[in-house]
Amino acid sequence: MSFLNDLFIGLDQAKQEELQERLDLVEHKIKFMDKVPVACIDASNYPVYLLSEEIALAGGMLETDILSAVFIIYYQPGKTLNDLMREVPSVLDTNWPAVKNNRIILLNDDVERERTAENAVSLIEDIAEMLHPGSFIFGHEGDKWIRFGA
Repeated sequence: MSFLNDLFIGLDQAKQEELQERLDLVEHKIKFMDKVPVACIDASNYPVYLLSEEIALAGGMLETDILSAVFIIYYQPGKTLNDLMREVPSVLDTNWPAVKNNRIILLNDDVERERTAENAVSLIEDIAEMLHPGSFIFGHEGDKWIRFGA
């Protein structure tokens, strides 16, 4: 959680406590769940490792073998949901288990967004909601990310 510690530096105590409570809620719930194998790839189907810590904190396990991934998260810096919706359909492989099970997620990269503690915690919450539907509802689906049916 070192990257979060760095982001928490300079926040007032009340804000730190609020963000820590949000993280603790996710951590407590996923403690009783199996880690979910997740492949995170870009619109060219190349692995993306930028979100590995966030995925781990949200109850996921970064998977490098696409055939072993339960979920595939398409994420690419600088790409919006609209960009991904245009590009992803042509690169999906119908033989991938995540595609067969409709477990494809498109994650927006808001190029205007700073890397702050608040944004990092929100991203962890969002990934937890993606990977554990029904256990978490944070309300950003459709805005920051969508489930994509092939």
